[in-house]
Formats: sequence, C-alpha cells, structure tokens
Amino acid sequence: MGKRKAIIIGAAGRDFHNFNVRFRGDPAYEVVAFTATQIPDITGRTYPASLAGSLYPNGIPIHAQEDLPRLIKELGADECVFAYSDVPYQHVMGLGAIVNAAGADFTMLGHKCAMLRSEKPVVAVGAVRTGCGKSQTSRRIAEILIANGLKVVAIRHPMPYGDLEAQKVQRFATLEDLEKNKCTIEEMEEYEPHIARGNVIYAGVDYGAIIKAAERDPNGCDVILWDGGNNDFPFYRPDLMVAVVDPHRPGHERSYYPGEVTLRIADAVVINKIDSADFEGIQTVRENVGLINPGATVVDAASTITVDDPSAIRGRRVLVIEDGPTLTHGEMKIGAGIVAARRFGASDIIDPRGSAVGRIAETYLTYPNIGRLLPAMGYGRQQMQDLERTIEAVDCDSVVIATPIDLGRIISIKKPSTRVSYSLQEIGRPTLDDVMAGFIAKAKGGSGR
Repeated sequence: MGKRKAIIIGAAGRDFHNFNVRFRGDPAYEVVAFTATQIPDITGRTYPASLAGSLYPNGIPIHAQEDLPRLIKELGADECVFAYSDVPYQHVMGLGAIVNAAGADFTMLGHKCAMLRSEKPVVAVGAVRTGCGKSQTSRRIAEILIANGLKVVAIRHPMPYGDLEAQKVQRFATLEDLEKNKCTIEEMEEYEPHIARGNVIYAGVDYGAIIKAAERDPNGCDVILWDGGNNDFPFYRPDLMVAVVDPHRPGHERSYYPGEVTLRIADAVVINKIDSADFEGIQTVRENVGLINPGATVVDAASTITVDDPSAIRGRRVLVIEDGPTLTHGEMKIGAGIVAARRFGASDIIDPRGSAVGRIAETYLTYPNIGRLLPAMGYGRQQMQDLERTIEAVDCDSVVIATPIDLGRIISIKKPSTRVSYSLQEIGRPTLDDVMAGFIAKAKGGSGR
C-alpha cells in the first residue's frame, strides 16, 4: 500500500499544530493540502517547506474550505482531519457528510497525540466558547502565580496570519515587539494585556519549538500558562486545567466543538458573568457542568467593568466597539461595551451597519447576526483602515471602546471616546486561589509532570 493521503481542515492554528505533532514526520502519510476558513486572507498561501519538514520539500498548499469536495477527488485524499474550533456540532457533522460523500474518512484528533509535554508545570485556561472571559481568567491566574513568587511565561493559542516562517516562534515582552512582529488587532488584543502586567508571552506556529524557548526564557520560567484560543483544548498537557463557561449562552457548553472537550477535561470550571446574566442561564450552565464534569471544582465569578470616562456615555448616543472574534464566530450579541452603555445611561446605542465600509461591510455580510455592535476587526492594514473609516462615518456622539487594548493607539478615532475595561472577580468560595493552592505548592517544589 502507498502513502495515505490526507487533507487537514483548519483555520491557521490547530491545523498546523496537528500536522506538526502527528503527520510531519510520518512516512505513512502524505498531507496533500490544508483548507482554511474563519480568518480573512489565509487561503492561497503555502505552509512553507522550512516548517513542513524533509518529507515536504515544496511545502503544502492552503486552499479555501469551500473547495474541499473538489480537492478530495482531485488530490485523491483518503482522509480529512477536522482541526479548527468554536463551531456547533451541526457544522462539524455537516462537514463530515461532505467528506464522506466525496469518499474520504472524516477524523478528529484527540489530546493523546495532540498535547505535548513540558518540563515545567503547566496551568491551562480554556473556554466553551469564544468570549466567555478566558483571557481575563488567564490574567487573574497570572496575578496569583506572580503574587506567590513564581515566574510565569504565557503561551497563547496560535494566530499565524502573516509570514509563517517568520512566525515560527514569537516572543513578546514589550509593546515594541508587537510592532516589530506586525501584529494584527486580534493578536494585540491577546498579547498586550500580558505585556502590560509584565508577563512574557509566546506564540507562533511550531509549538514544539515554542515550549522549548519558553522553558528557557531569558527572564526565567517557573510555570507555563497556556492561554487558550476560541474554545480549543490545550496544546500542552496541563497539570491544572481551568475551563470558563458563559451563562449568556446557556447550553452552548453541550453543543459546540471542541468546547465540550475542554469542559470535560477541566479540573476547575469558572462560571463567569454572573453579575450580568439572568438566573435561568446561570442555573442551566451550572446544571450542565454538573452533568458533564461532576468532579470539577466550580468557581462563581463576575466580569467587573470599569469605564475611564462615564460622562462620555451618560445621555449620549454611543457607538459600541467590541472584540472582533467574540462577535463573529463567538456569536455574542452583548459584551462589556453594551453592559457599560446601559449601566452608565447612554441615551441610544447607534447601529453602525449602514455606515460600514469595505472589509467591515463584508464582515457584516458574513456574520449577519452581529447586531448593533462594531467588531474591532483588524486582520490586515486594509481592514484596520476600513474600521477607522467606519467609525468616522457613524453618526454618534461618542465611541465606547470595549476591546482588550487601547484601540486609539492603533487607529485614529477622532470622535470623543472612552475605554471599558473588564476583569475577573471571584464571588464567594472557592476562589481561584483555592483552586490553585495545590498546583502552586508543587510548582514551588519543582515538581511537574
């Protein structure tokens, strides 16, 4: 028998990782293509030979997911590996039907082969959906670790939207590193909050090379903090796994992939946003956590909001800008900006859709259920320019910016504006300090897996 031909179905993240750890050095397989979706402008590229290894001297082409049926037949694929995140089960099995109808097998890799091991203790944070509050939970955990005298190096789920070779291993310790690496808005939203707290954070493409660099970081490393993306499960085997659930989207913890995997492997579960969710949603999520993972420790938490200038909201007609992925494939219709606008007395929340231009207008067509919110999309310079033009075109009194970064540092916002910040606050007991006590004791003792 010849090599088994495979296509990896992805979105520039989990797909590359699965290739690196499972297929790159396996002579029994030939990965004939990647397909890509979710992220603008990632098709038409090539996974470079320098990353693909000696079995792939010409690299591996990246095609649009919509071409999958044709690719299976033209390339003679025997197997298609599903490798992206934050999608409903109906979507996953719909793709499975497409793959099977074209004659190929449909597979999904589990964590046994997809999780690498670290020589340092690892605490991992994931979520059941994009926008649950995973990043603020990661920041809270980092604060606890640092307060206990541990040197923390964070590693972020991949966002390789640029030059893949240049992004093999990326280290971010200063704001200048963001500019040097030509980061998108989406990347800055994840990296900048860590940098602002004095944390070093790594990301990139090759997570085997990344973990080795992080373990030997020049600033020192006692603990690895995996800051997951979307609702994916970790790339590294954790000593402590924390999952975040969202009562604003009750039931999604049982109906989105791979969010349920993340919930099932969690040692602790944070029910976030209980300050702004309704009682029924909180109870539904709590009951589902008990059914899916009855052994997990459950932490109740609020997503506390602060506003730099409440007078920019009170009585004003406001445009609300939220984190882009949270609104797009995260499907959120209410975020910190909306909560702040309501809480601080905005007279109206202006619908930006009629003023959207260029790539921002395309985003609304792709994700028609976003509603009266403006996603802070910035996967490339053109999209950033279109975001700037859209803000300028909206007829409003002021702009409420609820992104994790200072958006005004990246693009020009000429209208009056105010920033909304949000952080995790545990309610009652147990707290994350309680959850992490055993992990911290082991980390101080130098023991990891």
